[in-house]
Amino acid sequence: MLRFLPLSLLLLAAAAPQPPADLVARHEKEALPLLKQYCLTCHSGSQPSGGINLDPADVAGIHKNAENWRKGLARLKDRSMPPRGAKKLPEPERGALGVALAAVLDAAPVKAAPGHTVLRRLSRLEYNNTVRDLFSVTIKPADSFPADGGGGGGFDNNADTLFLPPVLLERYLIAAQEVLEAAPPSTLFFVKPSAKLPARAAAKTIVERYASRAFRRPVLPEETARLMRLYSAQKVHEDGVKAALKAVLISPSFLFRVEEAPTNTGNIALSDYELISRLSYFLWSSLPDDTLFTLARTKKLRQPGVLAAQVRRMLLDPKSRSFYESFVSQWLHTRDLQTGVATPDRGRFPQYDNTLRDAMYQEPVLFFESLFRDNAPLTNLLSADYTFVNDKLAAHYSMEPVTGGGFKRVLVDTAKRGGILTMAATLTVSSYPQRTSPVLRGKWVLSEVLGTPPPPPPPVTKTLPPSDRKENGLTFKQRLEKHREEPACAGCHARIDPMGFGLENYDAIGRWREKINDDPVDASAKLLTGEEYHSASEYKALVLKQKDAFLRNLVEKVLAYALGRGLEPHDQPAVKKILAALQKDGNKSETLVREVVLSLPFGFKE
Repeated sequence: MLRFLPLSLLLLAAAAPQPPADLVARHEKEALPLLKQYCLTCHSGSQPSGGINLDPADVAGIHKNAENWRKGLARLKDRSMPPRGAKKLPEPERGALGVALAAVLDAAPVKAAPGHTVLRRLSRLEYNNTVRDLFSVTIKPADSFPADGGGGGGFDNNADTLFLPPVLLERYLIAAQEVLEAAPPSTLFFVKPSAKLPARAAAKTIVERYASRAFRRPVLPEETARLMRLYSAQKVHEDGVKAALKAVLISPSFLFRVEEAPTNTGNIALSDYELISRLSYFLWSSLPDDTLFTLARTKKLRQPGVLAAQVRRMLLDPKSRSFYESFVSQWLHTRDLQTGVATPDRGRFPQYDNTLRDAMYQEPVLFFESLFRDNAPLTNLLSADYTFVNDKLAAHYSMEPVTGGGFKRVLVDTAKRGGILTMAATLTVSSYPQRTSPVLRGKWVLSEVLGTPPPPPPPVTKTLPPSDRKENGLTFKQRLEKHREEPACAGCHARIDPMGFGLENYDAIGRWREKINDDPVDASAKLLTGEEYHSASEYKALVLKQKDAFLRNLVEKVLAYALGRGLEPHDQPAVKKILAALQKDGNKSETLVREVVLSLPFGFKE
């Protein structure tokens, strides 16, 4: 048997996908010599710099270690690699190397797959919305549940982090009772016993209706039988119905979004009921409505154009506010305003009260919602000439007062406002309590807007004082530049700080300012690319030039939110497909959601 082993290995090697011969030849001629000269001297051997080993750097090695190489390509493009002090890479060679590496990475064999699916507990938001739509209640019992942690992708609907702590079991019992007590009797007992309809038959109709909706699928006969035994154990009809419905509310089929394990291998399409559940919890954070249930029951969901039409309908439904608010507040970290994670010093900023905080929080949500309702280009997130303000926020921005007391869409001075970069909410969560921070803001832009986060700081890092007042005759910016000269800090800060200085005209609560402690604001910087800006508007234009990175990051964020898990390498073909559809369709916002819903990872399981 052993004598056949070499032949079998040859057959396996032949079956593996091989990179195009011309790509290999071009890489070896154009890229490999540069990589050996400028990269592998540090990133190879037993102790590679930063723990990143890029050896071997041939096409096969790059494909095998694609994740590290993608990070390396990003550092090459933003000029943070090679680092300061290393051998300088001339710009023509840098450009050629970037093109060559991108071509090799694009050709990496990645098998598209739906990815893992685990049992998904309803998050607190999903629980509240589901009981609201199920029983027409206004209470929010899940507000007393333990907080949901953020997982892969940075969202609290991540299936891998939605644990079931023991205290939650007790809370589920209490919440079920609270919901049933708060439900309007006319809603709860929508079928009443009569001379023609025995009480048990009426109860069965009620129980089957609620159980099917709560379980997001047709209720099974054996499940109905168990629930009706609970009904029969009570002497009073109404008590029996409530006993059965309480069992529904503490059933795993309600508390968890269950998807049946595939019996075959490969990519298996979700059942129609599983698909409408994914769709409704993506866009509504709640259970499917009657329209979706009817489409699933009649097997019309996958007919041409039906899913796309449902996406449009659902985005326009008031329940979609849950998507807009939940997604944007976690993506941009503006939820930190409500949770108290980001709290300006009220002694330094007495204008910051709860009313202003709430207005700040609402602005990006309303802006994001309008973007999708209007099917506007996603690039408006960076370059819009309008925003949403109420009286409090208009005064904060030194705008003309708005009438009516509520939020209004208003045009803005694009030299000062427009888009998420210049909203008070994002400027506040990326500041310290007493002062602004170009470092925090630069990191926020790189991480949350462009999807190119800098590495974490070294274990021992000097910090600057909380005050932005002059010290030893140096402005805060000058002190930061001096801090940046330290070898341990220079590499990262040379990339981070220029991405934050452009927002220095905004104080720690997002107000426009011309001076900092009587000194004129210096909102200028030079990026590692060599590009310069001298004002907030020029800075925004430079960020907008990186719209490809911004759109990729946004696609990955929305896909991760929709799937309830972090993305993995096998999701990249789906990301590329969504980006291609966006480019073809003018980067329209609705296209993003539609293509996510039509993607392989969203509609299939394995």
